[in-house]
Amino acid sequence: MTISVSIPIIDLATPSGKRRFEAIRKARSARDADAACSVGKIISDVIEKGDTALFAYARKFDKTALNNRNVKISDKEIKTLARTAPADFKKALRTAADRIVAYHSRQKGTAFSIATPEGRLTQIVRPLFRVGVYVPGGHTLYPSSVLMNVIPAKIAGVTEIAVVTPARGGLDPRIAFALDLLGVREAYRIGGPHAVAALAFGTKSIRPVDKIVGPGCRFGQWGRERGICREWKTSDCASSSDLRGLCWVDM
Repeated sequence: MTISVSIPIIDLATPSGKRRFEAIRKARSARDADAACSVGKIISDVIEKGDTALFAYARKFDKTALNNRNVKISDKEIKTLARTAPADFKKALRTAADRIVAYHSRQKGTAFSIATPEGRLTQIVRPLFRVGVYVPGGHTLYPSSVLMNVIPAKIAGVTEIAVVTPARGGLDPRIAFALDLLGVREAYRIGGPHAVAALAFGTKSIRPVDKIVGPGCRFGQWGRERGICREWKTSDCASSSDLRGLCWVDM
């Protein structure tokens, strides 16, 4: 069966093309403004009310009843669900993990020190202590996000890695397998800007992190852009930039 799809071409040099582009720009600006307003309120609520706001937004957006006893995903649940992931998927993910390790192992920064007539110049590479990883799990599933963010963090020497992922209807076995494969032992069944705010500022159930990485919808992205993790900025919009910044370089 052949499906024909017509892709419109907009010529920005023409008056009609300019009008179309301006309409698209205004619609996107309005959408982003709405998202920013909503996210700002959510972040403020999580900062002020902590777990109370965090779990209230989980009920509102994900229809899940969370509390400080069940928000964290247990090792037993991760391992049990991981075993049920399809065999061909497990094989593919192991192959992907090996390739990601091989690539990012070559990116490790190196410390050095040189003597100059004026004194000694030194570069010290220090991994961040604690990093938060956002893994989509609502409308779409990205087990690859676990690999592409956790592996570089481990290679960089990050001590603690906390993963947040929305788990409507339960944690997906493929996400569970990715977490188990990489030995992630701190994962929470929550997503959205409220989860990002919890990572950025901390609540009773989720301790704050030094940096947040990972993709997400526009609300999650605005949450990361608005959420300042203490004195350090979170990463920018989902891209290869999510794989950088897992260590400080002091010169």
